[in-house]
Amino acid sequence: MTQGMQEVLDTLGIQSTNSSYSTGQKYGNISSSAQTRDILSPVDDSPIASVQMASEADYEQVIEQAQKAFKTWRMMPAPQRGEVVRQIGNKLRQYKEPLGKLVTYEMGKIYQEGLGEVQEMIDICDFAVGQSRQLYGFTMHSERPQHRMYDQYYPLGIVGIISAFNFPVAVWAWNAMLAAVSGNVCVWKPSEKTPLTAIACQKIVAEVLKENNLPEGIFNLIIGGPEIGSKMAHDRRVPLVSATGSTRMGRKVGEAVGARLGRSLLELGGNNAIIITEHADLEMAIRATVFGAVGTCGQRCTSTRRLLIHESRYDEVKARLLKIYPTLSIGNPLDENNLVGPLIDQDAVNNFTSALQKAQQEGGRLLIGGEVLDGAGYEGGNYVAPAIVEAENHYEIVQEETFAPILYLIKYQGDVYNAIATHNDVSQGLSSAIFTTNLLEAEAFLSQRGSDCGIANVNIGTSGAEIGGAFGGEKDTGGGRESGSDAWKAYMRRQTNTINYSTELPLAQGIKFDI
Repeated sequence: MTQGMQEVLDTLGIQSTNSSYSTGQKYGNISSSAQTRDILSPVDDSPIASVQMASEADYEQVIEQAQKAFKTWRMMPAPQRGEVVRQIGNKLRQYKEPLGKLVTYEMGKIYQEGLGEVQEMIDICDFAVGQSRQLYGFTMHSERPQHRMYDQYYPLGIVGIISAFNFPVAVWAWNAMLAAVSGNVCVWKPSEKTPLTAIACQKIVAEVLKENNLPEGIFNLIIGGPEIGSKMAHDRRVPLVSATGSTRMGRKVGEAVGARLGRSLLELGGNNAIIITEHADLEMAIRATVFGAVGTCGQRCTSTRRLLIHESRYDEVKARLLKIYPTLSIGNPLDENNLVGPLIDQDAVNNFTSALQKAQQEGGRLLIGGEVLDGAGYEGGNYVAPAIVEAENHYEIVQEETFAPILYLIKYQGDVYNAIATHNDVSQGLSSAIFTTNLLEAEAFLSQRGSDCGIANVNIGTSGAEIGGAFGGEKDTGGGRESGSDAWKAYMRRQTNTINYSTELPLAQGIKFDI
């Protein structure tokens, strides 16, 4: 670990190797029997810190702390809750640079993306502040005379947040800030691969809570493995569990929460495609494709994995991509000259190489990339060369989501509806895009017969959503919605109220029941 990285950890209040961090708001003072996990950077495989993993007793303590804090937090007027979130956003602004560097060092995305992730947290804080004054209900006209009807929203209680390694802090903020202004308290279980950024955020939030004389349990952190996520999913004291990760993981969470008639908000796998029609602006399409395919080393749920190209443009698109890929600078993501950082760990590297082998066994043709990089500049890291494969959409491996920089080129013939049919012929349904200058094609893609994804873009890539729109997908992606628009409603319970201000008691539907 470099001296500069040590300074980042010091700024964020995180001690380096051989220090331990416990659950909740407490740090240090672990018992000799506590289970710990060493956190290694995917950049150079060097140790950053060791983290205490939560026990069942720790989990109970955090839940009890959250329940207690909820009684205070829910009684604050929503605009006052928004003021606390505003202060959190300002505090994140103060720590943006070191926190962005920690995101990069712990997760492996390039520094510009690390800064962008912190900016997403800041942006959702700003959004949530405005939302705190707009938790609207509706009034309705009653069929009964001198009656008034309206509905209103109340907080649920504890919101459980299970986040993934690829966006170690932003997705937490999407959930936590909207949940907080809605009057909920949160219990956050980050990925065990990236807990240090979570600890840093928890420390920042703790400063704001202390400055406002608020209880610690409004925002809670618990670091643990899958067993902690499972406890949360089965826990009736947690009415909503928001989980981000693989479809396999999401099914387990959804089944557990559903069995107790709780609520789940699932953001799961994506198998995202860009359609390039014969009318596409290739300058725009190529730029969007490359960023979507290799950004975050292909470890975004919105990464571009399939490229559906009209036969009239196929050869040109392929040639241009094969010219660009060798120029991609791969290496230490803290070096701002590099565009592609490492995969998260050796398991991810193995999945990358295995997927390429399966694609070729099914008949795919590897055009470029696929090497595992070592030697000068790659020591200790998990670096690979992004790959392009000519393939068919029906290949089993193409139907899967491989969390790695593999782009499948697929040729289509005929009109845009043929492309859309191929596009939709996967089990996932998160993000989608079409590049065309033809209005009819653009409208077809956004029509009832168009993309079946939760996100559908025209002349914009699949990756890089703004926080103002609701984020989420359909089919095996889970159906949840986070971040902007009216996503706040997921964190609240709805109540319909009827007030009779007459001296009579008429029944609805004209029913007579005289006694």
